[in-house]
Amino acid sequence: MNKQSAFADINGALLHYEQSGIQNGFPLVMIHGGLGSTRDLDVIAEYLSEHFRLISIDLRGQGKSHFGNATLSYAQYQSDIQALLNKLEVTQYALFGFSDGGIVAYRLAAQNPSQVMRLVTLGSSWRLEENDPAIEILQNLSVELWSEMFPEDVAYYNASNPAPDFPALVEAVKTLWLDTSETGYPCNLVTQIKCPTLIMRGDNDFLFSLEEAVALKAQITDASFANIPFASHAAHQELPELVCPVIQQFFSHTERRKLKD
Repeated sequence: MNKQSAFADINGALLHYEQSGIQNGFPLVMIHGGLGSTRDLDVIAEYLSEHFRLISIDLRGQGKSHFGNATLSYAQYQSDIQALLNKLEVTQYALFGFSDGGIVAYRLAAQNPSQVMRLVTLGSSWRLEENDPAIEILQNLSVELWSEMFPEDVAYYNASNPAPDFPALVEAVKTLWLDTSETGYPCNLVTQIKCPTLIMRGDNDFLFSLEEAVALKAQITDASFANIPFASHAAHQELPELVCPVIQQFFSHTERRKLKD
């Protein structure tokens, strides 16, 4: 799969993005998870590259993207991606988001209904309740713990980022994860999502519970739900042979339905 890598000056930061797939195809915007990068979605990009024009974005401060001076928040990520798509003159598109990327995707789909035509999320929470067990997990995250769990990802960040400062990034992302203000999780905004939506989670996801996924499905008018067996949070990396066909089936099904309508 051939990738075209580029940078764009967006909201005071140089953001890195990659394009691949069909040059004149329908755009599918792909957003990675927290403390990750575009390469985390390569397995899905490879699978879908024959069907879409893929635009994969490194979130502010992550991957090869500069941090800039802005405070990290889901609203800031949303603003960054919308500005980049405007610069690329992408007016209608589908979205895939993993974890943090899906949270941003909810916000984009809710507030840009005329632009977002399809939405797929994996392991992406829509709210953070006071009694959510994920809070303790997020609060206890440390540089040492993340480096122990994901040594290759940390090494890639340190080698690829233009101004790497992993401890500072971890603290900024933890603040974002625990943000319950209007700049954080979409919460009731999800009721404004009108496009066909596929909500996915791994059956053993410790951050996005089955109960929360089912509650989210009830909030979105045209939502489907897939619970991936034998997988945890990063189901697309653990079991791509299950996740990728489900995503493709969703896009095929919704396209056939649109033609019938």
